[in-house]
Amino acid sequence: MKWTVLSDNRAKDPTFKTEHGLSILLETGRHKILLDTGASDVFILNAKRLGIDLGTVDYVFVSHGHSDHAGGLRHFLEVNKKAKVIVSPEAVNGKFYSMRNGMHSITTVWPEEIGERFIMVDHTCEVADGIHVMAHIPQTHPMPKGNRHLFIKDAEGIFIPDDFRHELALHTDGLLFTGCAHSGLENILAACPWPVGTVVGGFHLLDGHETRNDLVGLAQRLADNYPQTVFHTSHCTGDIVFGILEKVMADRLHAFCCGTTCD
Repeated sequence: MKWTVLSDNRAKDPTFKTEHGLSILLETGRHKILLDTGASDVFILNAKRLGIDLGTVDYVFVSHGHSDHAGGLRHFLEVNKKAKVIVSPEAVNGKFYSMRNGMHSITTVWPEEIGERFIMVDHTCEVADGIHVMAHIPQTHPMPKGNRHLFIKDAEGIFIPDDFRHELALHTDGLLFTGCAHSGLENILAACPWPVGTVVGGFHLLDGHETRNDLVGLAQRLADNYPQTVFHTSHCTGDIVFGILEKVMADRLHAFCCGTTCD
């Protein structure tokens, strides 16, 4: 198994483009899966920089409806004519907003015609050989406090807090992809019935939201409850937050950026 970060807030060196978004190419023995598409075509430009042919991708997994994870999909569909798109129907149909720095839309512009290339997932299932997707993740553990900035506009045009029913997580061959983990990292792990050796994605733990005690407690629970699991994060995980988690989790926690490759 090999995964390569194509879009992220941070870069390995200045030759990679960055953006507030996330996209990772996961290559297993059976499939090539694009995990989210970032906010634009940055992931395509960085793939070219790395000599990666995105035309060979078999599946695109869209973790949720926010534009920093799904905004690049329309660009991907121009360079790949075969890949199936795994997404929640609530992600496609939702109207999403953030009130950070003033209320603004973070709704994805989806392709005008959503045809048979789209696999709509509204329950936990195996969508292809070895590709498992979790939907409607139970929220029994604490949710990220940064979620308080995020809203959905309902049919009457009223802004209501986002409950993240549009968020999916993907598991394959021991790797768990969290997207932004708006549902909470512990909730996603608790909902996963398959063994997890590696967690990759954003943790949605923004600097200045959780207290130091909150973060130390989370890190200790992850270390104690998942002793065989290694965690990799960057997008939507703050630098200060990462430093606090790392002090507890040590070499069980790693940072990634554009250009990172792990196999």
